[in-house]
This record gives sequence, C-alpha cells and structure tokens, in this order.
Amino acid sequence: MQGKKNGAGKLARTALAMAMMAALPQLAMAQSAREAELEQRVAELERLVSELVGKQQAAAEKTEQTAAELDKIKSAPKAQSAPILASGANFSYGGFIKVDAMVTDTSDGRIAEGSAGRMFYVPSTIPVGGPGADGGDSYTDMHAQFSRIWFAADATTENGNKFRGYIEADLFGGGSANLGNEVSTNTHALTVRQAFVTWNKWMAGQAWSNFQDVAALPEAVDFVGPTEGTIFVRQAQVRYTNGPWSFSLENPHTTYDNVATAARNTAGGDNVLPDFTARWMTKGDWGHFTVAGLLRQLKVGDETDTGAAVSVSGKLMLGANDDIRYMASYGSGIGRYLGFGLGADAMLDAAGDLNALDGYGGFIGWRHAFSPKLRTNLFYSMAGFDNDRSLPGWGAGSLGLVEKASSWHANVIYTPFPRLDIGAEIGVGTRALEDDREGDLTRFQTTIKYTF
Repeated sequence: MQGKKNGAGKLARTALAMAMMAALPQLAMAQSAREAELEQRVAELERLVSELVGKQQAAAEKTEQTAAELDKIKSAPKAQSAPILASGANFSYGGFIKVDAMVTDTSDGRIAEGSAGRMFYVPSTIPVGGPGADGGDSYTDMHAQFSRIWFAADATTENGNKFRGYIEADLFGGGSANLGNEVSTNTHALTVRQAFVTWNKWMAGQAWSNFQDVAALPEAVDFVGPTEGTIFVRQAQVRYTNGPWSFSLENPHTTYDNVATAARNTAGGDNVLPDFTARWMTKGDWGHFTVAGLLRQLKVGDETDTGAAVSVSGKLMLGANDDIRYMASYGSGIGRYLGFGLGADAMLDAAGDLNALDGYGGFIGWRHAFSPKLRTNLFYSMAGFDNDRSLPGWGAGSLGLVEKASSWHANVIYTPFPRLDIGAEIGVGTRALEDDREGDLTRFQTTIKYTF
C-alpha cells in the first residue's frame, strides 16, 4: 500500500510540473505584450514633453525678440506714435451730434444773419431800438454746429507719473464764412475748443478758465442757457491743482468802452501781466460748493488799472430727483468773463484815463427728474453793470452803454434710449441800456442730441 501511495504522488508532481511548463510560454507572451504597450505609452509621453519644451523655448525666444524690438522703438528719436503705444497709453474718444432748431421773435429788430445770437442765446445781440421799433415776423434757424468730438491719451510711467493729452473741437467758433452758406452746402469749419496736457498736478494749454465752474451750469437745450450770469471763458493757461485748491496764470486781454461814444473795443492786446485766478472747492454726496478769485491787469496803450472779482457757485442735492444749481459773481474788471462779454472790462474817459468797470451777475436753477428718462429744468439769470456817470466825457453817447440783462428759461428733456436726448426749451430775455431803452427776445428751441 505504501508503494502505491508513493507512486501516485510522483505521478501528481509530474503532472503539475508538465502543466506549469506548458503555461510558461503563455505567461511570457502576456508579459511581453504589456511591456510593449507600456513602452509605447512612455514613448508617446516623451514625444509630448519634447513638443511642450520646444514650444516654451520658441515663446521665450519670441518674447525676447519682441522686447528687443520695443527697446529699439523707444530709442528711435523720430517715431512719435509708436512709443505711446508701447508705453501702455490708453486712448479714448467721444463726443456728440447735436441738431438744433429754433424760432425767435425779437421786439426791436432782427438779430443779424450769421450772428452768434442766431445760433444760441447771446444777450448782447438782443436788438434794442427806439420808439416805434418793430421786430417784424418771427424767424427760424436750424443747424448742427455744436456737434463735438474729443480725443484723449492717458499714460502712467514706471515711476507713477500721470500724463494726459486732450483735444476737443466742434463746428462753431468762426473762420467758416467762406466755406459755405445756407443756400447750398451749409459748410462749417472744425474749431478747437480745448487742447491741453496734464502731468500730475499741472496742466498747460487751452481749457476752461479756473475762474469758471462748469459743473454748476444747469442742463439746457440752448448751448449755455443762463448766459448773462455765467462766468464763461476758455483760454490758454498754466494751472496747478493740489487737493481742493487750484491756481492759474491765464491769457490776459482787455475790452473797453469809450465813454463818449459807447463804442466797444475788443482789441485790447496790450496786457503784460497774465490774469491770476485761485479756487477752493469742497464736494460730497450733497453736491459741491466752490469760491474763486480773479486778479487782473487792465491795460490799453500806456493806461492801466487793476481788476479784481470773486465768484461763488455750486450744486445742492435735494434728494434723488432734485437739485439746485447757482452762481453769483461780482467784481471790478469782470466784463470779459461774464455773460460772453455783455459788459466791458473798463471805460476810457474823455481825459484818456482807463477805469475798471464794476459788474455783477448770477443765476439759479432747479432740476427735477420725473423718471430716469424724463426731466425738466427751470432757471433765471441776470447781470448788471455800474456805468459811472461821473466820468469825464459822459454825455448823450454814453447812454447807449449796457446797463443790465436778464432771462428766464424752462425746458423738458426726454431720453427714450441711452445716449439719445430729445429736448424743448422756451426762453425769454431782455437787454436794457443806460437810457432805459429795452429790447426783448422770445425763443422756442428744440434739440436732438446723440452722445457717443
């Protein structure tokens, strides 16, 4: 029995060994297939890594080449536009298309064709006639001269210095008399409104006078609206601003009336000293308040006098839908700055002496928004001048000097779509002379304005 058991064990071991020997080739083949698959995957990964490394090297070489090209551009003395682009300046532009149509009625004669007073409200152009003067029928004007465009370039250097170049133009301002007329082309020349550069706290160029508060102006369908009482001048200047304070030296120019004839002379270019202005402003959610001062040298030939004036203005919020806007100004030699030169800066008397002319003016306006799309504005404006009757040479001719002017305006402005305004305004103005003669103007004006 023992022998049989031993024989059976040998047979079992022998069968197991033969089975394992038979399975070894199959195991070897399976292992070889997996290894081949793994090797193929490794090769694919190596190829992808090689491509990525190549792309990174190419990008690095391109970056170095671009940097080298930019360095060449920056160092090129004659390439003016490329350095601005390369330095990261931000360019912007904007403006609006404004079409105005107005019907005017004047009591004492018509405003001359081509006059600025036919395009917008200019109180000094209101005709003033004697007894029996008749303005005749109403007359209509349509134009797009106050359409506007502006360009700006802003840049900041590596050291944090901020620069800005700004230029603005419209189609109004003169110089277009020979280009076209209302018979056929209605052509108008492009005229510069503002052109200046700023760097940090400094500004140089043509801009709104530092004596003027543009932010206080009511929203009007007319170009200005409360013209009589508005400080309104654009001119060349150098300005420094630090916090709420700003100071400027501005282009000087003297206008004067001749006492004997009341004739206005606007060619007073004899000034030596620039006009000096100073302004202080504070603002918040409630609106803003500002006070400005003006100091001037008035000069005609060898004759001189000193002018000084002050202006207070601002906007007061009365809630989300209402605000009050106002301005009050007074001074000696203020004429050129007030109401588009409604009065002169000075008077030349019969003795040849130059005398600064006192003047005052202001406006107040109320704005109410019925909805985000519909709003209305109501404002009153006035100005007056103290023509000194004690000056040598005062006579009958002097009675033609402007004594005062005033106007009321009311408008409704609707914005059916963003950036598109449609407005209508009624204005009534009066101009009075020293001899108590007066002339009246009534105007209904509409506008369509698209801002871009």
